[in-house]
Amino acid sequence: MWTIISVLFTLCLAPSYQQFPRLCATREALRTKECCPPWDGDGSACGASSGRGFCQDVQVPDFPDGPQYPFSGLDDRERWPLVFYNRTCQCAGNFMGFNCADCKFGYFGVNCNERRESLRRNIFHLSRAERLRFISYLNLAKHTVSADYVVATGTYREMENGSTPLFANISVYDVFVWMHYYVSRNALLGGPGNVWTDVDFAHWAPAFLPWHRVYLLHWEHEIRKLTGDMSFIIPYWDWRDASGCDVCTDELMGGRSPLSPNLLSPGSVFSSWRVLCSQAEEYNEQGVLCDAREEGPLLRNPGNHNRNIVERLPTSAEVEFALSLPNYDTGAMDRSANMSFRNTMEGFGDPQTGLGNSPRMGMHAALHVFMNGSMSSVQGSANDPIFLLHHAFVDSIYEQWLRRHRPSLSQYPQSNAPVGHNSEYHMVPFLPLHRNREYFISSKDLGYEYSYLLDAGEFPQNGNVLYAASFKPFIWLFPPVSAYSFLFSLHLHLKSSML
Repeated sequence: MWTIISVLFTLCLAPSYQQFPRLCATREALRTKECCPPWDGDGSACGASSGRGFCQDVQVPDFPDGPQYPFSGLDDRERWPLVFYNRTCQCAGNFMGFNCADCKFGYFGVNCNERRESLRRNIFHLSRAERLRFISYLNLAKHTVSADYVVATGTYREMENGSTPLFANISVYDVFVWMHYYVSRNALLGGPGNVWTDVDFAHWAPAFLPWHRVYLLHWEHEIRKLTGDMSFIIPYWDWRDASGCDVCTDELMGGRSPLSPNLLSPGSVFSSWRVLCSQAEEYNEQGVLCDAREEGPLLRNPGNHNRNIVERLPTSAEVEFALSLPNYDTGAMDRSANMSFRNTMEGFGDPQTGLGNSPRMGMHAALHVFMNGSMSSVQGSANDPIFLLHHAFVDSIYEQWLRRHRPSLSQYPQSNAPVGHNSEYHMVPFLPLHRNREYFISSKDLGYEYSYLLDAGEFPQNGNVLYAASFKPFIWLFPPVSAYSFLFSLHLHLKSSML
């Protein structure tokens, strides 16, 4: 059945929009350092003729970083994206995207003037049809080459300052795997084994929660583009007080293989998935970037982890303790931060005392370790699709903290955070550009909500919300035109297969 579903969905392909645009991965674009592709609607750069946006210089502030990364000018991610581009599309109004072709999060329609709210729901509250759709979409993204984006397989220096572009084709899903690898990889200082490990542009510091929020929003955006299903939303897994991986079944994210405890059951579509960018130590030894090639099967052995590092999955009491902490970040704003909501939530602050540099990992990090496989490596963790369910729930806890404490934007650090984490820093490696402080706001301002955070009487009206209602037939989870196209493609496919 999964084979048929994969074939059918591939008949309805749409472009993907993320990371290095193909039109900006050319020798000319890299040498001129300009990434301002035309909008198809009018053929002008950034849709300027239609007022969608303009090609402008990238502004990067000079606020000082923390002492954790004592280098300057050695890593392509510093002062992102200036090593690659110093001119990009700056979109106007509600427009967004590397060429201003898309809408900002929460806006829809041709002119991006339709405001709608999406609802992220518990995966166990989805109907069987909705779960099937979710898994099918994941598999489609895994097996569809991104039409608009490529990923870098070499540094800018290895590209001879743009004269020899080094990029690779990759699937829509794996673009996001590569992004998570690239943002968290060690800094290459030159030569085999010469790396700096105390650096991460999306973890261990204030941008951890805003960065992953943007990551999930773009992921939803790409699936909607790919499938034509504007109602698609990532579900979450509420792992509080769980005794094990209750999403690890063949109906959901894949059960355990009877042949090996480290592999997934052959009854799951995910058993055939291959991972990439999962061998951090080898890349470091060679002093190279991940080349985006397949590296083996998806691994997972939940619960058989090192219990000296993680005792169990997080509890409701620990989540509540983290939520009670009034300060978003403290001290050096890294893994040593005490009584820091961000550090406790990320897993390096003790979830019972709030003290940093905890010898045991908790909260977010605990679940990664508990999974005991591909998800347990920071750089390669996004290979496991459970990553999405996990981080959607982490984001919901971040949302609870924002609503409870209502911090001003000034509480997000403007300076002296670890490199990449100051408020005005552009998030690595996103194109279009996003600043960290722009996502230190409520999810409601970004067009989405969590079902378990809704109070009585607060449920969005059907006319203004995008969600997959379990009482609707499966086919109407697609826009009507796409539904008919899908059925017609199904008819043609089955007919041709019988000839």
